[in-house]
Amino acid sequence: MRVAVRAAIAALLLSAVPAQAWEPTKPIEIIVPFPPGGSSDQMARTIQGAIQKNNLVKQPIIIVNKPAAAGGEAMLDIQKSAGDPHKLITTSSGIYMTPLSTKLPVSWKDFTPIAMMAQDAFVLWVNSEKPYKTAGEFFEAAKAAKPPLKTGGNGSKREDHLISVTMEQATGTKITYVPYQGGGPASVQLAGGHIDANMNNPAEEVANWRSGAVKPLCAFSDKPIEYTQKVTADMAWSDIPTCQSQGVNVTYQMLRGMFMPGKVTPEQQAFYVDLFKKVTETPDWKAYLERNALVPDFRSGQSFVDFLTEDERKHKELMTKAGFIATN
Repeated sequence: MRVAVRAAIAALLLSAVPAQAWEPTKPIEIIVPFPPGGSSDQMARTIQGAIQKNNLVKQPIIIVNKPAAAGGEAMLDIQKSAGDPHKLITTSSGIYMTPLSTKLPVSWKDFTPIAMMAQDAFVLWVNSEKPYKTAGEFFEAAKAAKPPLKTGGNGSKREDHLISVTMEQATGTKITYVPYQGGGPASVQLAGGHIDANMNNPAEEVANWRSGAVKPLCAFSDKPIEYTQKVTADMAWSDIPTCQSQGVNVTYQMLRGMFMPGKVTPEQQAFYVDLFKKVTETPDWKAYLERNALVPDFRSGQSFVDFLTEDERKHKELMTKAGFIATN
């Protein structure tokens, strides 16, 4: 009898031990839907470095760039990888904009949301040799310019193109937008004086700001960027006024998030939510945020889904006004 009781107690204790949490069993692939060197690629490689430096996961992290079709190739890859817990994609607002502007048969709802890592502010930049000291002066010049002033950015019907058209509508000006193959080339064109302005995010323009080739006029955010450490001899990110404070009623911030393919298990999803939360707590990530003037904003679960739903609605509204929605 005692033997039977001991056996029953042992079985009961064994059943009370939780099952082993899921962990990756092979290398983890992070797909970046943009070219190497851009801000999305920088974020992915910062995450890769933080994970490996701090031993947050046993498997290696591999970065794969798939920039074709304005990120559409990468999104279709994740859509077709349903059930694969060893693939991730880093995304921006292109997760809504590319399908809306091209009718690409894919949606963020086909994926498994993991986390929003931050939001990215955009800034109105001009060549430092230009006389403009404020956004107001730039738009006064734009109203009088013949031919129209030129802005440039990282592709047709992308975020900075949307900001450019929204600026036109808000200020009653005519501006010519020139698409390039990424924010890096747009930065080079501005530094060389081949365009009059761009709407790059901080990561893609900070080097030319430090060198004195370009200068910021205003940030498209609700409040000034929070970082107070000097970037140039006399200015920090926090010294850039908001565009709204200069009479330009345009705001725009871009999500930076992580997704898995659809049809993964809750345990697999939970593993990555926990992993990326740990990433945001590392000194490496915090230094990256400040270096690139990103807005800290970690969200997961229903909070992230609610954000995505509302952000997609806002983009559809802005894109409709801009004439960017595909009709056939």
